Amino acid sequence: MTRSTQTTQNLAMPRKLICIGDPVTLPAEIAGEEVVVVDGSVAVVDQLDDPTIDGVWIARDQFPELSELRGISQSGIMLRDMPEGVALLDADLRVLWANRRLVEWSGRSEPAVGLNFYEMLSNPEIMGPDFCPFHTALATGDESNSTLHTEDSRYFQVHAAPMVHPVHRRQLVVTVNDITEEILQQNKLAAIHQAGRELADLRPTEIFMMEVDERIDLLKENIRHYLSDLLNFNIIEIRLLEQATGNLMPLLSVGIDQDAADRQLIAHPQGNGITGYVAASGVSYICHDVVNDPLFIPGVADSRSSLTVPLMLHDQVLGTVNIESPEINAFGDSDLQFLEIFARDIAFALNTLELLVAQKANTAQQSCDAIHGAVALPVDEILNDAVNVMEQYIGHSSEVVDRLKRILRNARDIKQTIQQIGQRMTPLEAVPVGADSTHHVSLRGKRILVVDADEQVREDAHYLLERYGCIVETAHKGDEAVLMVRGSDDSTSYDVIISDIKLPDYSGYQLMLRLGKLMDYVPMVLMTGFGYDPGHSIVKARQNGLHAKGVLFKPFRLDQLIDVVKTILDFNEEVKRDGPPPKPNDPDVAADGRPAPE
Repeated sequence: MTRSTQTTQNLAMPRKLICIGDPVTLPAEIAGEEVVVVDGSVAVVDQLDDPTIDGVWIARDQFPELSELRGISQSGIMLRDMPEGVALLDADLRVLWANRRLVEWSGRSEPAVGLNFYEMLSNPEIMGPDFCPFHTALATGDESNSTLHTEDSRYFQVHAAPMVHPVHRRQLVVTVNDITEEILQQNKLAAIHQAGRELADLRPTEIFMMEVDERIDLLKENIRHYLSDLLNFNIIEIRLLEQATGNLMPLLSVGIDQDAADRQLIAHPQGNGITGYVAASGVSYICHDVVNDPLFIPGVADSRSSLTVPLMLHDQVLGTVNIESPEINAFGDSDLQFLEIFARDIAFALNTLELLVAQKANTAQQSCDAIHGAVALPVDEILNDAVNVMEQYIGHSSEVVDRLKRILRNARDIKQTIQQIGQRMTPLEAVPVGADSTHHVSLRGKRILVVDADEQVREDAHYLLERYGCIVETAHKGDEAVLMVRGSDDSTSYDVIISDIKLPDYSGYQLMLRLGKLMDYVPMVLMTGFGYDPGHSIVKARQNGLHAKGVLFKPFRLDQLIDVVKTILDFNEEVKRDGPPPKPNDPDVAADGRPAPE
């Protein structure tokens, strides 16, 4: 039989046996020159590199060393097969040993012993924080960390620690972790935050040049772009919640069937799909399989899973974002995290647009209020003078009276035109609830006459009541108020008359009595400062038909003013339905029908 050359050489070499313990325990037939005596299991490992070693002899008194050898063997297997990469480097960064996982990550089919560590990983980019981690560890004796980025877009975190051994002071133990997924997640989060900042990032020139609808269209396009290109979502539906009605109104849909996009949904946990449930609960929802989910309502014919998150701002639901996929179980926790983060940015962007709309509405309203405030009292002066002149010409010159009536009509049209322009310039959705609330709809279009010698009171009446749609006219004294009432017709009659208890010519009570000769029912409100009523005008007025709540205190408190005016308006409806209350015989009324002096 022919032996190989290698086998023949091995047979020719002297064979050796490693002995742990006293060599006298060896069998007698083993010659002393064939024995290598060592003092521990670590030395055995060092000697095993010698190809002439045939085996290891352990004396009985050294049996504990067997356990240590077994531990060394198990440790080697563990290092070899552990899921992280491990390598032993010399001072020149050459690989002395590398485990299987590190060799696998390097893309090599054979051990990388002798290669430079960076060369083994195809010279990756060092991203820090330590840009010379191995040299730092060798020079300082401390551990060091860094991140490597390979050409195939993988990220590794390396940890270098110097060997703590008197013989191996210039060697490094390097552990390597694949952090690609973690880095990609961080990069994606950073991109999402950047996208969120850019959603409603409008420059001053864009804010000035773009209308509200154009800004909304720009926001919708940005949302679609980032959801599709950054988060890789292709089937998208965003709905906004109408707080007053609970309706979920479509804002944006991509890849959704038109019937599904037009479907009416409300924020309710039952019967309105996952979108209605999320809007009602404010809790995100992952549908892993639409076939087995009772809440799901199809938006696309082949949808198999969905992800829905609420649009939240200040703990209030503004709407929902719904994403669908044709694959079962297509969405996981990371998708949920990313979409919730981006949904918050969408909510902030929508809020920013609402603030811009509100600011525009406020600016328009302030401008109109300023113009209206500047012309309100001068127009009232025109009205007062016109009715005074008209009173003198009634029965004498119908042509002059008609001309004066046109002046009255045109003067009133000036104020109404300013109000109408302000309403057109102010988007209804941007008006605060108090100013355009359905609770105050009964005030809109009502005509209020305010009689007071104090100009500030008349200005306040215009400012406070006209914001609710009232038509306010004022007079300085009682005689002017009488002429204003006498000069009105069915279309310009007053729904509420507010008078100070003490006027320059007579009291508010006397004005009420005088107006009683012109009107079947006087919708009177008397106002007074916080002081004594020497003529007992309020008491007498109540005895003669003044409503129990028909009293105001100056300066005006808005809530009290609105409450009293609405009370009188409601009582007016009762009067129209049931007829005016009977007029008592008042001793203060003179025989000629004029109020007697107090």
